[in-house]
Amino acid sequence: MLAEMIDVDPLPLAYVPTEYRIKWTTLAWEASEAFKLRRAVFCLEQGVFVGDDRDDIDERAQQLVAVSCIAGMPEQIVGTVRIHETGPGVWLGSRLAVHAAFRRHGKIGSTLIRLAVSSAHSLGCKTFLAHVQSQNVPLFRRLRWDVLGEETLHGRPHHLMQAQLEHYPPCATPHAGFVIRTGSAA
Repeated sequence: MLAEMIDVDPLPLAYVPTEYRIKWTTLAWEASEAFKLRRAVFCLEQGVFVGDDRDDIDERAQQLVAVSCIAGMPEQIVGTVRIHETGPGVWLGSRLAVHAAFRRHGKIGSTLIRLAVSSAHSLGCKTFLAHVQSQNVPLFRRLRWDVLGEETLHGRPHHLMQAQLEHYPPCATPHAGFVIRTGSAA
């Protein structure tokens, strides 16, 4: 009523972050929230794991996160992926998860993938692989990944895929990462 009297638009009802920062985890709360997000996606939503999806790889993997921000201030973890070196020059990405409410906001998943591969590339990666759930193969193909084979992991169809490294220039600043700006910023 007051908004009508003074001729201004009411505040939007939907929350939309002004930006997302895609980066390596650097703070304890980021890692903790990334693990919670993984549990929500892989245990509760998809039922791939019972209870928790953490394993021994988490002890040596580098966790990446997508952080929603308001006016540059971190608000919440909305995406995550982990990477680790499996042998000299061979890296593997796994546990890519984006919060269900943010899957259509910007390019969170694809930017997580881009930073994962580009940061490994800067650390000497010669081959970057991932076991991709079959429904996500089209996304990875658009991002210049090749299918190497089909497999079943955790009772679900997956594809072993390899990134075309020439399309992922090395990123030597993964702690700062990349920023996705949304249309809500003035």
